[in-house]
Amino acid sequence: MPNRTLVQIGAAAAAGAAIFLASCASTTLQSTWMDPSFTGGPFKKVFVIGLAPSETSRRVFEDIMVARLQAAGVQAVPAYQFISEDVPVPEPVLEAAVAKSGADSMLMTRLLGLRTEVNAQTVMVPGPMMGPGFGPGWGGPGWWGAYNSWWAVPQISTYQIATAETTLFDASTRRIVWTATSQTFNPQSVQQEAPGLADQVITALRGRNLLPAAK
Repeated sequence: MPNRTLVQIGAAAAAGAAIFLASCASTTLQSTWMDPSFTGGPFKKVFVIGLAPSETSRRVFEDIMVARLQAAGVQAVPAYQFISEDVPVPEPVLEAAVAKSGADSMLMTRLLGLRTEVNAQTVMVPGPMMGPGFGPGWGGPGWWGAYNSWWAVPQISTYQIATAETTLFDASTRRIVWTATSQTFNPQSVQQEAPGLADQVITALRGRNLLPAAK
């Protein structure tokens, strides 16, 4: 085995961990709640609104959510087609927009927060073989030599978790029917993460008979 320095080994381990973490970006629903007294559904047309820090992000999110709903056979419209002003908007304006759209439900998503997590662990990485025939030290080509060729390297990695809340309202009563919190590991952009969130939400709502079944 080629002789490598501890710095080289640590760099290789860090690079491998970074690739692994980058490949694990995903969105999952952490908790859901449904009004136990609700007896309606499924809803036929969904008014989609996103509460985002910028108008561009809001429109991109609404377009993606609407596209995923429509691809799943559910009628949906983006809020920006009916609301010209920045969100959040006054409740009367929102109610008028939902009524004008002809939707029987409203799906609202808002970002609750973005936090950074630090993960510290020790990883075992292959090092130079030590012992007779391999250099000074213990061991040799036997089992102890193989054991002695692995070094413990401290590995510290950071990642981000985005938490969002998605809520479904009954347009006729303006009451919350269903709500869920979701977490996205290492979020990259609205374009990249919104489809995964949309699919999770659609699956959960169908499971509660709040959206029409797939045809």
